[in-house]
Amino acid sequence: MYRLLRPLVFRLDPEIAHHYIIKAGKYLSGKPFNQLIGWNYDFRDKRLETEFCGIKFPNPVGLAAGFDKNGELLDFLPSLGFGHIEIGSITAEPNNGNEKPRIFRLPKDESIINRIGLNNDGADAVYERLKNKKCKVPLGINIAKTNNPEITGDAAVRDYCYTFQKLYGCADYITLNISCPNTEDERAFQNKSALKYLLSEIGINRRKFEKTKPVLVKLSPDMTYKETDNILDITENYGIDGYVISNTTKSRENLNSNENGGVSGRCLKEKSTQMIKYVNRRLKNPNIIGVGGIMTPNDAIEKKEAGSKLIQVYTGLIYNGPGVVKRINKKWVRPDSNQ
Repeated sequence: MYRLLRPLVFRLDPEIAHHYIIKAGKYLSGKPFNQLIGWNYDFRDKRLETEFCGIKFPNPVGLAAGFDKNGELLDFLPSLGFGHIEIGSITAEPNNGNEKPRIFRLPKDESIINRIGLNNDGADAVYERLKNKKCKVPLGINIAKTNNPEITGDAAVRDYCYTFQKLYGCADYITLNISCPNTEDERAFQNKSALKYLLSEIGINRRKFEKTKPVLVKLSPDMTYKETDNILDITENYGIDGYVISNTTKSRENLNSNENGGVSGRCLKEKSTQMIKYVNRRLKNPNIIGVGGIMTPNDAIEKKEAGSKLIQVYTGLIYNGPGVVKRINKKWVRPDSNQ
Protein backbone atom coordinates (compact mmCIF):
# COMPACT_ATOMS: atom_id res chain seq x y z
CA MET A 1 0.00 0.00 0.00
CA TYR A 2 2.68 2.51 0.98
CA ARG A 3 4.54 1.90 -2.31
CA LEU A 4 1.46 3.24 -4.08
CA LEU A 5 1.01 6.20 -1.74
CA ARG A 6 4.64 7.32 -1.51
CA PRO A 7 4.86 8.99 -4.95
CA LEU A 8 1.80 11.06 -4.04
CA VAL A 9 3.20 11.98 -0.61
CA PHE A 10 6.56 12.91 -2.15
CA ARG A 11 4.89 15.37 -4.52
CA LEU A 12 4.03 17.48 -1.49
CA ASP A 13 6.46 19.72 0.36
CA PRO A 14 7.85 17.56 3.21
CA GLU A 15 6.48 19.80 5.95
CA ILE A 16 3.04 19.98 4.35
CA ALA A 17 3.03 16.19 3.95
CA HIS A 18 3.93 15.82 7.62
CA HIS A 19 1.09 18.17 8.59
CA TYR A 20 -1.44 16.04 6.70
CA ILE A 21 -0.04 12.84 8.21
CA ILE A 22 -0.52 14.27 11.71
CA LYS A 23 -4.10 15.23 10.83
CA ALA A 24 -4.76 11.77 9.41
CA GLY A 25 -3.30 10.17 12.54
CA LYS A 26 -5.64 12.18 14.74
CA TYR A 27 -8.62 11.14 12.62
CA LEU A 28 -7.63 7.47 12.75
CA SER A 29 -7.16 7.51 16.53
CA GLY A 30 -10.69 6.21 17.10
CA LYS A 31 -10.86 2.70 18.53
CA PRO A 32 -12.26 0.82 15.46
CA PHE A 33 -9.60 2.30 13.20
CA ASN A 34 -6.86 1.51 15.70
CA GLN A 35 -7.91 -2.12 15.88
CA LEU A 36 -7.96 -2.50 12.10
CA ILE A 37 -4.55 -0.86 11.74
CA GLY A 38 -3.15 -2.93 14.60
CA TRP A 39 -4.25 -6.18 12.96
CA ASN A 40 -2.21 -5.21 9.90
CA TYR A 41 0.92 -3.71 11.50
CA ASP A 42 1.30 -4.94 15.06
CA PHE A 43 3.50 -8.01 15.56
CA ARG A 44 3.63 -9.59 19.00
CA ASP A 45 6.02 -12.19 20.29
CA LYS A 46 7.10 -12.78 23.89
CA ARG A 47 10.72 -12.91 22.69
CA LEU A 48 10.48 -9.24 21.72
CA GLU A 49 9.76 -8.07 25.26
CA THR A 50 12.72 -6.02 26.46
CA GLU A 51 13.63 -4.51 29.82
CA PHE A 52 15.49 -1.23 29.54
CA CYS A 53 16.39 0.98 32.51
CA GLY A 54 13.88 -0.94 34.60
CA ILE A 55 11.03 -0.38 32.12
CA LYS A 56 9.33 -3.22 30.26
CA PHE A 57 8.95 -2.62 26.52
CA PRO A 58 6.65 -4.85 24.41
CA ASN A 59 9.21 -4.77 21.59
CA PRO A 60 12.49 -2.95 20.93
CA VAL A 61 11.37 -0.73 18.02
CA GLY A 62 10.45 2.85 18.89
CA LEU A 63 9.54 6.01 17.04
CA ALA A 64 12.29 8.62 17.25
CA ALA A 65 11.73 12.16 18.47
CA GLY A 66 10.81 14.64 15.75
CA PHE A 67 7.80 12.89 14.22
CA ASP A 68 5.20 13.54 16.92
CA LYS A 69 6.83 16.61 18.39
CA ASN A 70 3.92 17.68 20.59
CA GLY A 71 2.44 14.35 21.70
CA GLU A 72 -0.65 14.57 19.52
CA LEU A 73 -0.77 10.97 18.25
CA LEU A 74 -0.31 8.83 21.36
CA ASP A 75 -3.66 7.10 20.81
CA PHE A 76 -2.70 6.19 17.23
CA LEU A 77 1.02 5.43 16.98
CA PRO A 78 1.10 2.24 19.11
CA SER A 79 -1.26 0.61 16.59
CA LEU A 80 1.58 0.80 14.02
CA GLY A 81 3.50 -1.72 16.13
CA PHE A 82 5.90 0.58 17.99
CA GLY A 83 7.23 -0.62 21.33
CA HIS A 84 7.77 2.93 22.55
CA ILE A 85 7.22 6.51 21.41
CA GLU A 86 9.60 9.42 21.98
CA ILE A 87 8.06 12.84 21.47
CA GLY A 88 9.76 16.23 21.24
CA SER A 89 12.05 17.96 21.41
CA ILE A 90 10.00 20.05 23.85
CA THR A 91 11.32 23.37 25.15
CA ALA A 92 10.22 25.65 27.98
CA GLU A 93 8.92 28.29 25.61
CA PRO A 94 6.90 27.62 22.44
CA ASN A 95 8.88 28.18 19.26
CA ASN A 96 8.12 28.41 15.55
CA GLY A 97 11.56 27.19 14.58
CA ASN A 98 13.65 28.42 11.68
CA GLU A 99 12.46 29.94 8.42
CA LYS A 100 10.94 27.72 5.75
CA PRO A 101 11.78 25.78 3.64
CA ARG A 102 13.62 23.73 6.25
CA ILE A 103 13.09 20.05 5.32
CA PHE A 104 14.55 18.46 2.18
CA ARG A 105 14.14 14.92 0.88
CA LEU A 106 17.10 13.28 -0.83
CA PRO A 107 15.58 10.16 -2.46
CA LYS A 108 18.82 9.09 -4.17
CA ASP A 109 20.51 9.06 -0.76
CA GLU A 110 17.46 7.77 1.16
CA SER A 111 18.11 10.67 3.51
CA ILE A 112 16.51 13.83 4.85
CA ILE A 113 18.04 17.22 5.65
CA ASN A 114 16.24 19.28 8.25
CA ARG A 115 16.98 22.59 9.86
CA ILE A 116 13.65 22.98 11.62
CA GLY A 117 15.09 24.46 14.81
CA LEU A 118 13.09 22.91 17.67
CA ASN A 119 9.62 24.09 16.68
CA ASN A 120 7.12 22.94 19.33
CA ASP A 121 4.14 24.05 21.40
CA GLY A 122 6.17 24.58 24.58
CA ALA A 123 6.24 22.70 27.88
CA ASP A 124 3.02 24.15 29.32
CA ALA A 125 0.87 23.26 26.31
CA VAL A 126 2.35 19.77 26.02
CA TYR A 127 1.80 19.19 29.74
CA GLU A 128 -1.89 20.09 29.38
CA ARG A 129 -2.16 17.62 26.51
CA LEU A 130 -0.44 14.79 28.37
CA LYS A 131 -1.39 15.23 32.04
CA ASN A 132 -4.38 12.87 31.84
CA LYS A 133 -3.09 10.77 28.94
CA LYS A 134 -1.95 7.17 29.23
CA CYS A 135 0.10 5.85 26.33
CA LYS A 136 -0.25 2.11 25.58
CA VAL A 137 3.53 1.79 25.27
CA PRO A 138 6.38 3.48 27.18
CA LEU A 139 6.58 7.21 26.46
CA GLY A 140 9.86 9.08 26.22
CA ILE A 141 9.90 12.86 26.28
CA ASN A 142 12.85 14.53 24.59
CA ILE A 143 13.59 17.99 26.00
CA ALA A 144 15.94 20.77 24.94
CA LYS A 145 16.78 24.37 25.71
CA THR A 146 14.49 26.91 24.08
CA ASN A 147 15.90 27.95 20.70
CA ASN A 148 16.84 31.46 21.72
CA PRO A 149 20.57 32.37 21.82
CA GLU A 150 19.82 35.13 24.34
CA ILE A 151 19.00 32.46 26.93
CA THR A 152 22.45 31.61 28.26
CA GLY A 153 24.27 30.63 31.45
CA ASP A 154 22.05 30.24 34.53
CA ALA A 155 18.98 31.18 32.48
CA ALA A 156 19.68 28.33 30.04
CA VAL A 157 19.84 25.80 32.87
CA ARG A 158 16.66 27.19 34.44
CA ASP A 159 14.98 26.95 31.03
CA TYR A 160 15.96 23.27 30.73
CA CYS A 161 14.94 22.48 34.30
CA TYR A 162 11.53 24.11 33.87
CA THR A 163 10.70 21.69 31.05
CA PHE A 164 12.13 18.79 33.04
CA GLN A 165 10.00 19.59 36.10
CA LYS A 166 6.88 20.20 34.03
CA LEU A 167 6.98 17.00 31.98
CA TYR A 168 8.79 14.50 34.23
CA GLY A 169 5.54 13.15 35.65
CA CYS A 170 4.09 12.56 32.18
CA ALA A 171 7.01 10.49 30.89
CA ASP A 172 8.31 6.96 31.37
CA TYR A 173 11.77 8.33 30.60
CA ILE A 174 13.30 11.70 29.75
CA THR A 175 15.91 12.35 27.05
CA LEU A 176 18.14 15.41 27.34
CA ASN A 177 18.84 16.65 23.82
CA ILE A 178 22.23 18.36 24.12
CA SER A 179 23.12 17.84 20.46
CA CYS A 180 20.55 19.51 18.20
CA PRO A 181 22.45 20.69 15.08
CA ASN A 182 19.83 23.26 14.05
CA THR A 183 20.14 25.95 16.72
CA GLU A 184 22.58 28.82 17.05
CA ASP A 185 23.89 27.49 20.38
CA GLU A 186 23.91 23.81 19.44
CA ARG A 187 27.08 22.94 21.38
CA ALA A 188 26.30 24.93 24.52
CA PHE A 189 25.90 21.89 26.76
CA GLN A 190 28.75 19.95 25.19
CA ASN A 191 30.99 22.33 27.14
CA LYS A 192 32.22 20.41 30.21
CA SER A 193 31.43 23.01 32.87
CA ALA A 194 28.01 23.81 31.36
CA LEU A 195 27.11 20.13 31.15
CA LYS A 196 28.16 19.50 34.76
CA TYR A 197 26.02 22.41 35.92
CA LEU A 198 23.02 21.21 33.90
CA LEU A 199 23.23 17.60 35.07
CA SER A 200 23.74 18.68 38.67
CA GLU A 201 20.54 20.75 38.54
CA ILE A 202 18.66 17.98 36.72
CA GLY A 203 19.71 15.58 39.48
CA ILE A 204 18.45 17.94 42.18
CA ASN A 205 15.10 18.31 40.40
CA ARG A 206 14.85 14.57 39.80
CA ARG A 207 15.14 13.82 43.52
CA LYS A 208 12.14 16.03 44.24
CA PHE A 209 9.83 13.48 42.63
CA GLU A 210 8.49 10.51 44.54
CA LYS A 211 9.11 8.11 41.64
CA THR A 212 12.52 8.17 39.96
CA LYS A 213 12.47 7.74 36.19
CA PRO A 214 15.36 7.12 33.79
CA VAL A 215 17.16 10.10 32.28
CA LEU A 216 19.02 9.61 28.99
CA VAL A 217 21.33 11.88 27.00
CA LYS A 218 21.16 12.17 23.20
CA LEU A 219 24.62 12.35 21.65
CA SER A 220 25.89 13.94 18.46
CA PRO A 221 27.52 11.62 15.88
CA ASP A 222 29.90 14.43 14.91
CA MET A 223 31.90 14.45 18.13
CA THR A 224 35.45 13.15 18.15
CA TYR A 225 36.27 10.22 20.43
CA LYS A 226 37.99 12.64 22.80
CA GLU A 227 34.90 14.87 22.92
CA THR A 228 32.74 11.79 23.45
CA ASP A 229 34.98 10.66 26.33
CA ASN A 230 34.62 14.07 27.96
CA ILE A 231 30.82 13.85 27.77
CA LEU A 232 30.73 10.25 29.04
CA ASP A 233 33.02 11.00 31.98
CA ILE A 234 30.56 13.66 33.11
CA THR A 235 27.30 11.84 32.41
CA GLU A 236 28.45 8.70 34.20
CA ASN A 237 29.37 10.75 37.28
CA TYR A 238 26.02 12.52 37.36
CA GLY A 239 23.69 9.54 37.31
CA ILE A 240 22.64 9.41 33.66
CA ASP A 241 20.91 6.08 32.97
CA GLY A 242 21.59 5.67 29.27
CA TYR A 243 22.08 7.19 25.84
CA VAL A 244 20.22 7.82 22.61
CA ILE A 245 22.78 7.43 19.81
CA SER A 246 22.61 9.41 17.71
CA ASN A 247 21.26 12.76 16.63
CA THR A 248 21.47 13.91 12.99
CA THR A 249 24.84 14.70 11.41
CA LYS A 250 26.20 17.85 9.78
CA SER A 251 28.58 15.79 7.64
CA ARG A 252 28.11 16.04 3.87
CA GLU A 253 30.22 13.02 2.98
CA ASN A 254 28.71 11.09 0.03
CA LEU A 255 25.67 13.38 0.06
CA ASN A 256 24.01 14.83 -3.04
CA SER A 257 23.14 18.17 -1.44
CA ASN A 258 24.78 21.16 0.22
CA GLU A 259 21.67 22.39 2.05
CA ASN A 260 22.33 23.38 5.65
CA GLY A 261 20.90 21.27 8.44
CA GLY A 262 21.15 17.88 10.09
CA VAL A 263 21.14 14.75 7.94
CA SER A 264 19.19 11.62 8.84
CA GLY A 265 18.65 8.38 6.96
CA ARG A 266 21.00 6.14 5.03
CA CYS A 267 23.89 8.67 5.10
CA LEU A 268 23.86 8.64 8.91
CA LYS A 269 23.83 4.87 9.38
CA GLU A 270 27.56 4.16 9.60
CA LYS A 271 28.40 7.18 11.78
CA SER A 272 25.73 6.32 14.35
CA THR A 273 26.66 2.63 14.37
CA GLN A 274 30.34 3.40 14.95
CA MET A 275 29.45 5.70 17.85
CA ILE A 276 27.24 3.00 19.38
CA LYS A 277 30.13 0.53 19.16
CA TYR A 278 32.51 3.02 20.74
CA VAL A 279 30.23 3.94 23.66
CA ASN A 280 29.38 0.28 24.21
CA ARG A 281 33.07 -0.62 24.50
CA ARG A 282 33.94 2.43 26.53
CA LEU A 283 31.20 1.94 29.15
CA LYS A 284 30.97 -1.87 28.99
CA ASN A 285 27.39 -2.59 27.95
CA PRO A 286 25.51 0.62 28.83
CA ASN A 287 21.83 1.28 28.12
CA ILE A 288 21.72 2.47 24.50
CA ILE A 289 18.85 3.32 22.18
CA GLY A 290 20.28 3.12 18.67
CA VAL A 291 18.92 5.49 16.04
CA GLY A 292 20.21 6.71 12.69
CA GLY A 293 19.91 5.21 9.22
CA ILE A 294 17.69 2.26 10.12
CA MET A 295 15.98 1.71 6.78
CA THR A 296 15.66 -2.09 6.77
CA PRO A 297 15.47 -4.99 9.26
CA ASN A 298 19.14 -5.76 8.57
CA ASP A 299 20.06 -2.19 9.57
CA ALA A 300 18.24 -2.74 12.85
CA ILE A 301 20.17 -5.95 13.52
CA GLU A 302 23.43 -4.05 12.90
CA LYS A 303 22.43 -1.58 15.60
CA LYS A 304 21.57 -4.46 17.94
CA GLU A 305 24.91 -6.17 17.34
CA ALA A 306 26.72 -2.84 17.88
CA GLY A 307 25.26 -2.61 21.38
CA SER A 308 21.75 -1.14 21.14
CA LYS A 309 19.16 -2.61 23.48
CA LEU A 310 16.37 -0.63 21.83
CA ILE A 311 16.22 1.14 18.48
CA GLN A 312 14.25 4.01 16.97
CA VAL A 313 13.19 4.78 13.41
CA TYR A 314 11.94 7.90 11.65
CA THR A 315 13.47 8.48 8.20
CA GLY A 316 13.11 4.76 7.47
CA LEU A 317 9.39 5.22 8.09
CA ILE A 318 9.25 8.03 5.51
CA TYR A 319 10.97 6.01 2.79
CA ASN A 320 9.63 2.53 3.54
CA GLY A 321 6.32 3.09 5.28
CA PRO A 322 4.95 1.84 8.62
CA GLY A 323 5.34 -1.79 7.59
CA VAL A 324 9.06 -1.49 8.33
CA VAL A 325 8.28 -1.70 12.07
CA LYS A 326 6.68 -5.12 11.73
CA ARG A 327 9.47 -6.36 9.45
CA ILE A 328 12.12 -5.25 11.95
CA ASN A 329 10.34 -6.96 14.85
CA LYS A 330 10.10 -10.21 12.91
CA LYS A 331 13.80 -10.02 12.03
CA TRP A 332 14.71 -9.28 15.66
CA VAL A 333 13.41 -12.67 16.80
CA ARG A 334 14.35 -14.50 13.59
CA PRO A 335 17.74 -12.98 12.65
CA ASP A 336 18.57 -15.77 10.19
CA SER A 337 15.39 -15.24 8.17
CA ASN A 338 15.25 -13.34 4.88
CA GLN A 339 12.52 -11.08 6.26
